[in-house]
Order: sequence, then C-alpha cells, then structure tokens
Amino acid sequence: MTLIKSISGIRGTIGGRPNDGLSPVDIVKFTTAYAAFIRQSVGKKRIKIAVGRDARKSGEMVSNIVCGTLVAMGADVVDLGLSTTPTVEVAVPGLKADGGIILTASHNPGHWNALKLLNGLGEFISAAEGEWILNEAKKEQFEYVSIDEIGSYHKDYSWIDRHIQMVLDLPLVNKDLIANAGFRVVVDAVNSTGGITIPHLLRALGVTEVFELYCTPDGNFPHNPEPLPEHLTDLSAMVVKKKASLGFVVDPDVDRLAIVDENGKMFGEEYTLVAVADYILSEQKGTTVSNLSSTRALRDITEKHGCEYYASAVGEVNVVEMMKKHNAIIGGEGNGGIIYPELHFGRDALVGIALLMTSMAKKRMSCSELRSTFPEYKMSKNKISLPDKVNVDALLAEVASAIKDGQVNTTDGVKIDYADGWVHLRKSNTEPIIRVYAEAPSHERATTMADNIIRMVNMLTAAY
Repeated sequence: MTLIKSISGIRGTIGGRPNDGLSPVDIVKFTTAYAAFIRQSVGKKRIKIAVGRDARKSGEMVSNIVCGTLVAMGADVVDLGLSTTPTVEVAVPGLKADGGIILTASHNPGHWNALKLLNGLGEFISAAEGEWILNEAKKEQFEYVSIDEIGSYHKDYSWIDRHIQMVLDLPLVNKDLIANAGFRVVVDAVNSTGGITIPHLLRALGVTEVFELYCTPDGNFPHNPEPLPEHLTDLSAMVVKKKASLGFVVDPDVDRLAIVDENGKMFGEEYTLVAVADYILSEQKGTTVSNLSSTRALRDITEKHGCEYYASAVGEVNVVEMMKKHNAIIGGEGNGGIIYPELHFGRDALVGIALLMTSMAKKRMSCSELRSTFPEYKMSKNKISLPDKVNVDALLAEVASAIKDGQVNTTDGVKIDYADGWVHLRKSNTEPIIRVYAEAPSHERATTMADNIIRMVNMLTAAY
C-alpha cells in the first residue's frame, strides 16, 4: 500500500491500514485539516466547498467520506458528481464557493485515488498553504461543529454543460469554422469522465462524426491512463481505421490532452501547448510560460511572434504564479496541460481541444501538416537512483558548480542550457532519485547530453 502526503494534496492506493494506504481515516483527517484551513483563510465559520470526482471505482466511496466530513465541519457542500478537474476549477468561483476538492489520482492506475485542493479562486493551493494543512492533519487536534451548526449538502450536476458553454463563448474559439471543416474525431477517455465531456464538447463545436473509444465512465481503465504512445495503440489504430482527421486522448480527470494525427502518429504531448500557443499568439501578442522541463519549441514559437517567453519551476502552481507575474496570455506544461487564463488558471483539455481545432480549421491544415510547422525537438527522460546517505541538494549544487560549458539555472534543481539543447536535473520528492530530462534536435544528441550529465552525477555520488 502507498500513501503520499504532499503540499498539493494526499494520494494513495485504496485500502490498507491508516497512514499506509488511502484509508477512510486518512481521508477524514486531511479533509478536516483542509476545512480548517479554508475557515481560517476566509475568516468565517460557515464555508462553502465544491466537490467533484473522476470515474474511478473508489470515487463514490471517497466522495461520501469527504462530503460528510465537510458537513461535520460546518461546510455547505455542493456535490458536482462525476466531473473533471478543470470543471471543478471553474465551478468554484462560479458558485462563489470558498474552495474545492477534486477526487482524482490523475494519470495513476485505477486502484489509486487522491484529494486535490483548491482555493476560492478555483486554483491549487500554494506550497505554504499545503504545508499548513499537512501540519494540521498531523496534529489531529480536530473540533467538529455541534448539531445546530452542521453544514448542508446538495447536488449540482450542471457544471460540465456550463463549462462547455464557457469554452464555446471564448472569442478565439470559432464553432462555425470547426463545423464547416468536416472533422472526423476519435476520442479515448480511458473510461473516465472525459467520456461524458469530450464527445459532448466536440458535438457542441459542430463535429458530427465523433467515434467514442473507452468513453464509458465506469472506472475500468482499459490501459494505463498515462497518455503515452505505448498506451495508445488502440486509439492510433481506430484513427486510421475510421479515416479520422485526428484523435484525442485525455487522462482520467481531463486536465491533460494528447493528440494522434490522421496517420495514427502521436502529435507529441510536448507539442499540445506549442500548437495552441502558436494559434493564440497569431491572434494577439503577449507572453508565454511553461516549466523548465518543457520543450524549447514554445520559446522558439513565442520569439517567432516577437513576444517574450518565461520558464517556471516544475508544477502547475509554479506555472500559474509565473503567468500571473508576467501577465501571460497562454501557458502550461509539456505533459499536455494547457492553461488559458481567458477562462481560468488551470490545465484544461476542453480549452485545448477547442483552440487547436479552431487553429486547424482556420489554417486549413491537417493535423500532421500543423505539426510539421513547429521546430522539431526530441526528448530523453532518465533517472538516477541514489544511496539513501546522499544529500541530494548538496549533490545538485556540486553539479551546478562543475558545469563549465553551458548556462546554468538553479531555480528548480539544475538546468543547463546549450546552444542546441538542454539538460534538467530535479530531485524526486517521493523517492531517492534524480530525474534527468534532456532535449535536442535529435534523439542521439539528447541522449548524449543526458549520458554526460549522468556520468558526472555518478562520479560525484561515488565520493559520498
């Protein structure tokens, strides 16, 4: 069993003993601490919290525990039912709620679940706020309200429709262009809530030929829900078989978007953001943001449009913070996460689909033709296992000092920029490893850069 408590929430495998797996006891403790945080942050005892969940089998059970605990803390609960992460994010301010909880383990397998925590803006809580909640849960000095002060509970299942309408209403989404383009689209929703969201969105955009693959929201994930090429062979095959224009795949909570072109070939998760940003920047000028481990292609595209690009530390909260700091008009992460602040500051696959299809229709390009217009980079992803005795922070500082042939950035781990690529080293927060990502115009060059750095790290580690 696994239980991971972090500043962004709590996640783990269902079952086991308390503090071992994600047990009901752990769910109650963390939910209680979160409610206490919201009450303190808004300065009132009676609070309002929106709760939504993906379709995994443990979802209803976890939701019942969370909602009941919130009511016991004096919170008025709005249960959004089967939903998506971005839908809950837009619902929180729409409902004038004080916060929100999304019950999803994102791309983790079906025996996992998690609580993702939002503030009153519908955005993920900060690191400092998450630390406060962790400490409060650890103390277990909880106090629940009396019978006269318990909260209320009611259901509101309208927010997927509202979310879709908000996407349709965006000025840069052109439903008529999409409808006239005659797109044929395959959707793989890994049998989660994308199955009740993405086909609905596509038909609302005027796409009449939508082929649904794994769109039954029963939590029976037919393949690993991480949207990687090796997991998407069925989608690629169906795109070719149906002679579709393209295929979309989303993760179980629908905040990440990956694309398959008309030939059944992966568009590349890293290029989802690049494609959408290129369209946005062609319509209006502004800054862009992605994290330090995302493709350099976004920087290239941004500069092509005469605009400025900024890189943040890894993590959606950090990307959003940087976007706000520089008033970015588009941002996100290289895992297929699109953040379009015109709607909200959260990764949103619905927004990504609508903007990408508008771009394709406007440019009259096939999916593969659109992909060919962007700079070509290849990425190598590796990890280094470390002995428990190694001080990882000190080790990374040694690496930074030893680099003589590149530009070093220590904002988040160590990133070394070269003329033709980069290498990024980050320590894992959950296991004794260093992740090493490298990118260059070819796999060979990316692998060579990564191998050189890995050899350096191993030599430095041997001295411990």
